[in-house]
Amino acid sequence: MSITTHYSLLQNCPVPMALLGQDFSFIDFSEEWLRQFNLSTAIKGKSIFDCMPELPEELRMDITYCLEGLDQRTDVQRILSKNGDAVWYEWKISPSKTEDGDVNGVILILEDVTEKKFKESFYLKSQEVARIGAWEVDLIKNTVFWSKITKEIHEVPQDYVPDIEKGISFYKEGKSRETITRLVKDCIENGKPWDTELQIVTANGKDVWVKAIGEPEILNGKCIRINGTFQDIDKRKKAELQYTQASDRLALATKTAGIGIWEFDIPNNEVLWDANMYKLYGIEESEFAGVIEAWEACLFEEDLKEVNRAYKDALNGIKEFETIYRIKWPNGEVRWIKSEATVIKNEEGIPVKMVGVNDDITELKNTQLELVQSEESLQGAFENSSVGMALVATDGKFIQVNQSLCKSLGYTEEELLKLTFQDITHPDDLEIDLSMLYEVIDGKRSTYQIEKRYFGKNGQLVHVFLTVTSVRKINGELSHFISQIVDISSRIKAENKLKGLLQVTTNQNNSLINFAHIVSHNLRSHAANLSMITGFLVEDELSEEEQVATLGMLERASGGLNETITHLNEVVQVKLSSEKKLKVVSLGKTVNKVLKDVAALINENQVQVSVNVSPDHMVNGVIAYIESIILNLVTNAIKYRDTAKMATVFITSVVEDEFVVMKVSDNGLGIDMDKYGEKLFGMYKTFHHNKDARGIGLFITKNQIEAMGGSIMVDSEVGKGTTFKVKFAKG
Repeated sequence: MSITTHYSLLQNCPVPMALLGQDFSFIDFSEEWLRQFNLSTAIKGKSIFDCMPELPEELRMDITYCLEGLDQRTDVQRILSKNGDAVWYEWKISPSKTEDGDVNGVILILEDVTEKKFKESFYLKSQEVARIGAWEVDLIKNTVFWSKITKEIHEVPQDYVPDIEKGISFYKEGKSRETITRLVKDCIENGKPWDTELQIVTANGKDVWVKAIGEPEILNGKCIRINGTFQDIDKRKKAELQYTQASDRLALATKTAGIGIWEFDIPNNEVLWDANMYKLYGIEESEFAGVIEAWEACLFEEDLKEVNRAYKDALNGIKEFETIYRIKWPNGEVRWIKSEATVIKNEEGIPVKMVGVNDDITELKNTQLELVQSEESLQGAFENSSVGMALVATDGKFIQVNQSLCKSLGYTEEELLKLTFQDITHPDDLEIDLSMLYEVIDGKRSTYQIEKRYFGKNGQLVHVFLTVTSVRKINGELSHFISQIVDISSRIKAENKLKGLLQVTTNQNNSLINFAHIVSHNLRSHAANLSMITGFLVEDELSEEEQVATLGMLERASGGLNETITHLNEVVQVKLSSEKKLKVVSLGKTVNKVLKDVAALINENQVQVSVNVSPDHMVNGVIAYIESIILNLVTNAIKYRDTAKMATVFITSVVEDEFVVMKVSDNGLGIDMDKYGEKLFGMYKTFHHNKDARGIGLFITKNQIEAMGGSIMVDSEVGKGTTFKVKFAKG
């Protein structure tokens, strides 16, 4: 075909097509070229790269190759425009030759395929759904933790104990293992995170694609810990590889398919084809009669009706001629053809000509069918996943949810789509969720994972492990989020039950220890009192009246000892934190009873004891504990008195809210609170050099008070004395 014929066909071509000379200048172009790229006819004779400076350099190279004699060049490239938008261009270039076969220019078809590329990008992002496990490497303790899902992905038992070397050894030998080794080293040495997709070989020898994410934890410029996620993306990756293969086949089909140009003279019923048209239809030029009926004979009869409708719509100005149909080659092969055309009218507005292009899209059609199957497979994975899945808008509104999520939360799909994730998130968990989400929105991270709580439809708390991944448009703008929501309520319930059992065991153990110390400490106090009284009795100097008084003290002390043993037996039956075992006890009577038990000790040490405890002050507690507390505080006041002055002890009580507050004050040696304040109630902690001190009295006292729901405070100053303030639950 001559270059003059090219001119006639190009001007009305329905695709952006141009004829360029040896110096890249425009010789001719279609009206669609001017419309799509917003140019005027003034570009004729000018270089394409002067008129369209943002075109990629790869296009210049491909044009040069064709000018130098290469048959055809096709490519797709991405550029950034001046305003920062990403633009994708796809081109097909064929050389234009003289009748002698010399190249005198090129025919260029150039299309903006940005929207198509965006859809492909969105498709790939939406495939990122699968099981996710967690892991942690503690570089200080040299330990490695794998979650249950992580172990399942590796196909190892739940009692498997991993380490760094074992973890790396699961990665497939070669590129995957070399990559993860480099990434881990770079993370430890330079604090660099990673997000990559590699292959592992499970314990059962199965090749699995995984998405490995690692985030370093830095302290004082040194990596001390690495946290990350481990996602089974085998299904998604295989679907992606199938998509890539299909896309490759699509690209190959586009590259190898020639574009046929045709012209139909309507009044004269003459059809003009270029050389590529004959190749597309599988016939020789001599075999084509050049009339519309000859072209119609090539089409499938069932497709001809739709083609004729499109033809009439184009002639009537309803819409441009654009249709797809099947043709049959002489050898029986069926091909798919995409046909586009522009209708040319005369001055009276009567259609006189159609100029169009044909493109063989057989491979494209076949590939599209494969892509549809792949998309249906992906949608099925979303809907049938055992993990809760949701597509979430940037404002938190649910766009799409699967049945697993609906089942976990108790909502129907229609109900969830009317809510936002903020509506159903526990208030205490919302702040951390939103703060990490804002980091994703700001581009500081692409994904995050947290444990959080949702409110189910009936108000029940649902504990979940949430993974959020961002999906961005081709220009980098945030589109939406993919949320993967694993219901861990049963795990949390089991953990809480275990903690409760552990607490009960601890309390029971402490109760036994406490009881043992009560027996030892309280009986020792009574023994000391009895020893002192019997010492009086063996003295020869005692008068008969003093002996009678001493025997009375001995009788009271023996009775106190017997009563203490009885009370200790009651302690055995008391369980910590069981309010049903507590009794109402008179604080005043108990104070007087303890003072009578140690009357000999008080008299021996010439201690003045003043009591102001109301008999109406009733407390809720265990009488053995209350006696032990009073006994310890009084005997400590006597034991650590200041021998340089008259020893005094004041015991008072007042009511404060729901408590009865007892104070035991003395003017003894006092305690250095700055030095011993934090150790005061510790076991075996002594603060004076008294040879009888054992360091367990205050420890026992504090535990007894807290076991009954009370508390103890102390105020002391060296040389001035000590005041203990005990709060008992009001009876």
